[in-house]
Order: sequence, then C-alpha cells, then structure tokens
Amino acid sequence: MKITTKVNLFITVSLLVSLLIVNTIVFFLFMKTTVNMEAHLVFKNANEMLKKYHISESLTLDKNLLNSYMPSHSFIRIVGPNSTTINQVTNDKILVQKIPPTFSTEKNFELRSFQEHQNLVVHVPIRQNQKVIGTLEISERLPGLESRKDIILSIMGTVTVISVLLSFLAGRWLSTIIMKPIVSMISTMEDIEQSGTLKKISIQTETKDEVYKMAATFNRMISKLKENSDKQRQFISDASHELKTPVTVISSFITILRRHGTQDEKIAKEAIEAIYLETNRMKNLTKTLLSLAELEDSKPVDIKSVDLVSLSTALVTQFMQVYDRPIILHKNSHSIFIKGDELKLKQVIIIFLDNAIKYSTDVIEVFLESNQHMGILRIKDYGIGIPQEEQSHVFERFYRVDKARKRDSGGSGLGLAIAKNIVNLHKGEIEIESKEHIGTEIKVTFPLTN
Repeated sequence: MKITTKVNLFITVSLLVSLLIVNTIVFFLFMKTTVNMEAHLVFKNANEMLKKYHISESLTLDKNLLNSYMPSHSFIRIVGPNSTTINQVTNDKILVQKIPPTFSTEKNFELRSFQEHQNLVVHVPIRQNQKVIGTLEISERLPGLESRKDIILSIMGTVTVISVLLSFLAGRWLSTIIMKPIVSMISTMEDIEQSGTLKKISIQTETKDEVYKMAATFNRMISKLKENSDKQRQFISDASHELKTPVTVISSFITILRRHGTQDEKIAKEAIEAIYLETNRMKNLTKTLLSLAELEDSKPVDIKSVDLVSLSTALVTQFMQVYDRPIILHKNSHSIFIKGDELKLKQVIIIFLDNAIKYSTDVIEVFLESNQHMGILRIKDYGIGIPQEEQSHVFERFYRVDKARKRDSGGSGLGLAIAKNIVNLHKGEIEIESKEHIGTEIKVTFPLTN
C-alpha cells in the first residue's frame, strides 16, 4: 500500500472515529438535558399541586382537580405505601396499563419507551408530619423528544458524511504535498540507479519542514558523494599517471635487455640500475598511497601527551647531520605538551623539513611557541617560494608547483596531502604563507594537553 493511501486512510478513519465519539457524547448530553428540562417542568407542576391542595391521610383528591393539571397522553396517580393506586386520572388507558404504580420516598424520574414513544414518569413523595404517606406519580408522553432526536441524528449524520468527504479530499491534497519531494527523491534515485550519474533533487520552495530537511540532507549527501567520486576518479587518474612513468621505464629497459641480452655490459648495467631505481620509486609511491588511504579512512589516532619541543629538537638534529644544512631552532619554552600520536606528528615535521630542504639552499628556521590553548610549530625557509595562485592547491594530492624539479628530487606530490590529513586527525590547523623567490612559512597548531 502506498504511503499516500496510508496517510489518506489514517486521516479519514481518525476523523471518523473522532466524530463518532463526539457525536455520541453530544447526543447523550442533548437527550439528558432535554429530559431534565421536561422533568423540571413536571416537578414544578407537581409541587404547585401539592402546595395548593391539601391531601388528607386517606390520600384522596378531587379528580377534577387532577384533570386540570393533566396534559394529553398522560396520567396522574396517588400511590399508597404498598404501591397501590389510591386515586388516578388519565386520558391514555394504554399508558396506564403499561406503567405500574410505584411508591417512592424520594423525588425522582425515569424515561420509559413503548409504541415508539418516550414517556416521562415522575415520582414526588407526599409528606405529612415529616413522614412519607404516599407518592404523587405523573407520567406524560414526550412527542417532541422523538422528533428532536431524529433531527439531531440527521444533522450529525450529514455533518459526519460531509466531514469525512472533506477529510478524504484534504488528506489526498496533504499527502500529495508531503509526498511530492519524496516522489521526486525516488525518481532521482531511480535515475541515479539507471544512469549511474549522481543527481540532486529539485527543491522549489523552502518549507523548513521535515520533508524539506530530508530533501536538503539528500542533496548534501549527493554533493559529498559526488565530491568523493570526483576525488576517487582524480586519485585513480593521478595514481595511474604516476605509476605509468616507472612502468614505462622498466618496460623499455627490459625490452633493451631482451634485445641485447647481457652481452653489452654497459647497457646491461645501465638497464639494471634504471629498473632498480624505478622499482624503488614504485614501492615508495605505493607505500605513500596506502598511507594516504589509511589516513582518509578517518580512523581515530592513538592520542597521548607528546612533547613538541623534544620531538622537533631530535628531528632537527637528525636533518642537520644527514643533509649538512643549517637549521636554527627557536623555542619559548623547554617543553610544549600537545595531544597526538608521536609517530604521525613526527611524519608531519619530516614532510615539512624535507620540503624546506628540497626547495631552498639557505638557512631553515623552526619556531616552537605556545599560547593558552594551542602548541604552535612554524617552519620557515628562504627558497623559491610558491606563486600566490598556486598556494590554495598545494595540499591536493599529486599537485606539483615545480613539476620538473620535484620529479628530479623524487617527490610524489602526496607529502603535503598526508600532512594535511594528519593535522586534521589531531584537530589541528595548518596555514601557509609564501612569496615567490623569497621563501615559505608553514604554521601548524595543535591542541595542548590539559
């Protein structure tokens, strides 16, 4: 069953049940109020009768007096303690036969029906010397009650039918409005399934309701999927391009070896050396790609307290020994403890120091600072710099500012992308300031430990 049908049925049935309950309550209240009003009038006549005319202990009363208080289709009785009729006048013999005399010590009334008519029976005790000696019993037909009951039932029935019909139409209109974006979403999903192309739902008006939020969420999800899909295609394209070069070189030198064999020692040695270098490059590129893929899974890192000063000092010392380059370390504290994974933080610092060495020949400066909440690492070089228009792209995978130089130095274009992901996993921030032919400064901030 469709949701629109379910909504329609639910609204219609709910309204019908509600109307039946309300109509039942209204009907019984109407009947009770009407009967009470009729009973009040009869009680009033009975009290006037008892006050105006004295009734002796024998409970006799002039029938002519009783007749003057008697409406059509009614009777007036005086009933003794043994529920025997002592005095009675009537203009409806059938009514007298159907309703037996009843002695009552309390004022009350009841409604009895026969011959498709409602009959009101009122009992008023007759007292003398604080003692009930008899009961004045008055009964009369209520012909207007049946007609009024029929009228209110017909009105209620008509209102119920009209209300259910309007509810059905309103339910269809409402379900159509509610389901419109959902139907659009289903249609879009089917198009995506058939064509394989990601599409968004067209939202005409911003209603700010749950359905609109669902459609907007779907569109945001599609945007992210499209973005991830584009990144995936770009990643595959870039990885294929990066792997294509070493594979081509290896294939070329293998072809040379197959042609000339090992007879020409110089060619064989050159081919083996080239194959070895390209194989190592492929191995390193594969490791880097796996590392980047692992970081992009957004798995939580092993957070511990790490001394940024101690870690940076050790790495600066190693780089100066290996590369024989001047690196000056500035620090405003003997220790700065940040939250992080020591191995991954070490990888970030190595990436930035390695880039500074590759793209500068002058001194490199490392600054370690802290404020109330953050530990700050700044690495500054005085090298070739990065053009202004390229700075927003340097953290993209496989992006090269100086492609020729970077390939010669063995770079893959993934280092800064890896560093960016590691910093994000540590809830840190990374900024870059650079001027062409002047130098580059990388600023990284990490949350301090408590």
